[in-house]
Amino acid sequence: MSNKTQTVLITGASSGIGLDVAKGFLERGANVVMNSRHSDKLAAAAKTLGHANQIAQIPGDISDKHTGEKMVETAVERFGSVDVLVNNAGIFGLKPFLENSEEDIDNYIRINLKGTYFVTQAAVRQMKRQGGGSIVNIGTVLIMHSMAGLPASAALITKGGVHALTTSLASELAADNIRVNAVAPGVIRTPIYGGADVDAFGGVALMNRVGEVNETTEAVIHLATAGFTTGVILPVDGGFVHGRA
Repeated sequence: MSNKTQTVLITGASSGIGLDVAKGFLERGANVVMNSRHSDKLAAAAKTLGHANQIAQIPGDISDKHTGEKMVETAVERFGSVDVLVNNAGIFGLKPFLENSEEDIDNYIRINLKGTYFVTQAAVRQMKRQGGGSIVNIGTVLIMHSMAGLPASAALITKGGVHALTTSLASELAADNIRVNAVAPGVIRTPIYGGADVDAFGGVALMNRVGEVNETTEAVIHLATAGFTTGVILPVDGGFVHGRA
């Protein structure tokens, strides 16, 4: 982090990766604007973090472009800047290709693509005014290495779009001193798996275990602060993309 106190916007911050990313930035002295669709869960999550003077809460669905605009407006009014955006909010699920409905596809596009796109637009407008900033998107390693046993085409076409947005914006916004990178997690122990035995997936990685949320946070903070790094999609997957002997 620079000597200036940074302001970090995080979507989907009420649990899992987003909540741990908020914790990581707060511990480094940053101000954090947290977003989640559910105001009660967001408030409970923020309370667990402490640091009340460093946190602003913006509940809302990111597919509504006003949610991103409100996050930016609040960041500027309360903390004075928008320095980092972490696009973490998204949905993921498994369903065979032929069973996906038009409603399923629209829902993934609405949240994973449209939501990420318009939150980013709002943040970039402010970053340009400030003279720069950093964006870290959360994708998935399954874009680089899919699995026959994980039928997720509807989710993956939109997460693939997030990867494409990352590299495209890295090129477009470099002249504005705005860096754009992404973290592509493998299997990470988060609430997204519900009651499933997540450790059963450990064998797909060279390191023979699943990841923990703090390991994803380390990658996010690295990309957010690495001043000569842009256009990178960084797998955090224990070696999943390389397969196992």
